[in-house]
Amino acid sequence: MTFNKWTIALAAAGVVSIGSVQAEEQHQLMTALSSTTISGYVESSAIWEPGTDNTNAGRGNAAIPGRVFDGSADKLDGFNLHTVKLVIEKPLDEGQWSAGYKADLVFGPDAQFYNNAVRNGGSQGVDDFAIKQAYVALRAPVGNGLDVKLGVWDTIIGYEVFDSGSNPNFSRSFGFAIEPTHHTGVLLSYKINDMFTAQGGVANAINGGINDRAASDTDKTYLGSLTITLPESTGAVAGTAIYVGGIYGHTGVATAGGAFLAPTTSLYAGATVNTGLKGLAVGAAYDWRHNGGTGFSGTPFAAGNHNDLSVGALYVTYSATEKLKLAARAEYLTGSDGTFFDNGTAGIADKRNKLGEITFTADYSLWANVITRGEVRWDHGFNGHPYGGTDSARNAVTLAADLIYKF
Repeated sequence: MTFNKWTIALAAAGVVSIGSVQAEEQHQLMTALSSTTISGYVESSAIWEPGTDNTNAGRGNAAIPGRVFDGSADKLDGFNLHTVKLVIEKPLDEGQWSAGYKADLVFGPDAQFYNNAVRNGGSQGVDDFAIKQAYVALRAPVGNGLDVKLGVWDTIIGYEVFDSGSNPNFSRSFGFAIEPTHHTGVLLSYKINDMFTAQGGVANAINGGINDRAASDTDKTYLGSLTITLPESTGAVAGTAIYVGGIYGHTGVATAGGAFLAPTTSLYAGATVNTGLKGLAVGAAYDWRHNGGTGFSGTPFAAGNHNDLSVGALYVTYSATEKLKLAARAEYLTGSDGTFFDNGTAGIADKRNKLGEITFTADYSLWANVITRGEVRWDHGFNGHPYGGTDSARNAVTLAADLIYKF
């Protein structure tokens, strides 16, 4: 530990002791850090796609269309490190003028998810490190308490999240793949009462790298959502959460070559319903996205063209025992040509993307702090042949084992 000249002079004069100054500085440091928490996880997997050698000509780079994290050529048919995540956080307390912060740091191949400016467009990042979130959190004594986040924070819509262990299934949904990821801006949250919570915010862009701006300084992104939690008076369905939200704005152009200039609208509605049956819950999600003139395949559509897509999903989760949890998901996506695939290959060029998938996941707790999951997923192309160039290549099946240690 070093001391400034004034402290050394006082110590030489006998006014203070070096030991007392050191103890005081250590005390101040410990006080500042006493409410800070450190947590995170390490995730790895093994994924196998039976019957393929990752060279299907109709799949371009052999990635499975619509899949995030588990369907790329460098993840299939082998063992994988996904993410090492470190969370440093000082949560808001109950005080009227509470303050805190959060920093989510991700390492490993899946960190590239946050390196690139635009998924399905722009240039893909190659760094195995990224800042997922980093914001200052504040609470002001307005009504029941107004919470504020200023910095970089996760998007406010979607049924699933980046952290795999917080989702019912290991593989992510089509809905997750087409939603925004994160925003740089300010987000306000207000709990109206025990039943209603509202959010609203303004950000630089609907999607993009940290601090990216839209082409015009006046083109900001606007976000809003409402969460409805059913009270105890509703009986068996008490605790059911219903969520609606929307985002409107422009994509950041810093790493998209200035091409992605059209405004995008993303709307989301979802619910998780308590059935009243022990351990059984059902969920539903719907995403709709419209972009006026920008393609999703990496090459913008001609000016004036519009593209759209929508995804519907159903979820069922069941806690069979204290250790065994089962989850199922079914989805259907329809999107304009180029949403996930169109390599000009015979059978898939110039057609709407119509994809479906069914996923079954079993989570059995064997070790403390470890999530151990097995999963089987079937993807099907309803229009064209996204999994190969032949009439029979309309399906993709993957088997996966997922391990997550949470600390």
